[in-house]
Amino acid sequence: MGKDNKKQLDTLLAHASSGPEPAATSLIRPLHMTTSFKLPSFGPELLDALLMESDAPPYAYTRWGNPTVKELEEKLAALEGAEAALVTASGMAAVSAVLMGMLKQGDHLVAQELCYVGSQDLSGRHLKQYGISVTLVDTTDVKQVEAALQSNTKIIFAETPSNPLLRVVNIPALAEIARRAGVYLVVDSTFATPLLQRPLEMGADFVVHSLTKYLNGHGDALGGAIMGSMEEIKRLRKEMIIHLGGAASPFNAWLISRGLVTLSLRMERHCTNAMALARFLETHPAVKRVCYPGLASHPHHELAARQMSHFGGMLTFQLNEGLNAVIKLAEKIRIFSYATSLGHPHSLLFYYPTDIYLDQVEYISPDQKRRIREEWMGEGIVRVSTGLESADDLISDLEQAMESK
Repeated sequence: MGKDNKKQLDTLLAHASSGPEPAATSLIRPLHMTTSFKLPSFGPELLDALLMESDAPPYAYTRWGNPTVKELEEKLAALEGAEAALVTASGMAAVSAVLMGMLKQGDHLVAQELCYVGSQDLSGRHLKQYGISVTLVDTTDVKQVEAALQSNTKIIFAETPSNPLLRVVNIPALAEIARRAGVYLVVDSTFATPLLQRPLEMGADFVVHSLTKYLNGHGDALGGAIMGSMEEIKRLRKEMIIHLGGAASPFNAWLISRGLVTLSLRMERHCTNAMALARFLETHPAVKRVCYPGLASHPHHELAARQMSHFGGMLTFQLNEGLNAVIKLAEKIRIFSYATSLGHPHSLLFYYPTDIYLDQVEYISPDQKRRIREEWMGEGIVRVSTGLESADDLISDLEQAMESK
């Protein structure tokens, strides 16, 4: 091969068939798996691409914005009834971005005393390193929330239904407290999804989701999202995602966007399966207690019925014989998988021992630990994420696992 031909082939390898098809008629939007975009000509558009001053600047670099990620953001904003959405690399990237983006040294946060462990540790352990003070309260008790407010409070953060205890927070009541105090209300609505609960319509300023869970629905992509006003989302994008780097992969955004298409169908099955399991477990002699917002026995059932359109796919239960019974359950299940996470098409269960998930947490007070243990956790809870299988098969699997010798 001649030297000139070699150069031509090298150039062809880089440029042949590259670039989007301008007249593509695909019914499914293509995946823009690229890091960089050709910039506009010198002038106002180029400045906007680099400085991101407008609501929809030209694309420059995927950490700043990407067509595939933008498509997902537009879908999520529409689902939540928000002005704008920001998609992040994970659910914790979303929680971190909204808390660290809205708080600064000297500010105060009121947050949930026991919730998803990542959010809990961020609030209880890490934020104080940056000069942010935090008061952890039972956010289901509006009097505790109101009493915790200080002159420098900037955010009330709540999860509902909460992970893993399935406590239900009164969003309109917290929104009214936040409005009177002039602070932001941030609600993590991952367990509910936009189909079952609408925090922004009830007065929240931001809603966050772990897209990894129900919104993706297939257990194959990490992602997170923040929804809120256009002004605040634009600021969080520039200050938190661009500078701190928690941007979503376009491929993950594409997978999650694909999963959203079946969200309504999936959530219907998740919810009906969870209710069937909860009713079965509530009558089983090996079970000490079942916690599911759809049961009349749940302390917040009436609130959940008012605030949610259905009760979700998550439940917890306690076994009479404690840890030994849990070990046997984990070893004997055949359809369920013993695994963390949730929102998968297949059913999962996982044990939360109180001595690890509560007793060893140094930033939760002894009085709080005593109350949580007595009212919610006992010596430990089994958390169930119900999948899309037959409810009868799931019930049979739990039944044989609990009754096997």
